[in-house]
Amino acid sequence: MILVVTLAAACGTASTSIALNTDSAGMALKGYDAVAYFAVDSAVKGDAKYSYVWNGAKWLFSSEENMKKFEADPEAYAPQFGGYCSYAVSEGYTADGDPEAWKVVDGKLYLNYNQQVKNTWEKDEAVRIDNGRKNWQEFKSKKPEHK
Repeated sequence: MILVVTLAAACGTASTSIALNTDSAGMALKGYDAVAYFAVDSAVKGDAKYSYVWNGAKWLFSSEENMKKFEADPEAYAPQFGGYCSYAVSEGYTADGDPEAWKVVDGKLYLNYNQQVKNTWEKDEAVRIDNGRKNWQEFKSKKPEHK
């Protein structure tokens, strides 16, 4: 009986979580190196020889060192809101995040749809991050519209 309840709970949890934003090949960050945003303050394309699968997505890195850093603590480097546009999530929907329209705030990586949207997001950054966090939690039980 306990096994059935545990299994049902696990299945229920898995079905309500929102997935990472990936391309058609299952690639996170469109192949950009998640660690490079922190290590060199730049958007850097990853190399297929340094790949790691985490949270159902394939992640690429520009070096073995960056790959190992990610493996040790993926949550520290993965973009917030699953790599979706932070502005969109703050507004209650999802849109693709552009790895070239990014910003690290308080040690967290945020992507936006493009540079223009990023500029708008930055004007009210703290409020947008707070709204995004609230909406992201709601997305776990109610699938958002994707635009």
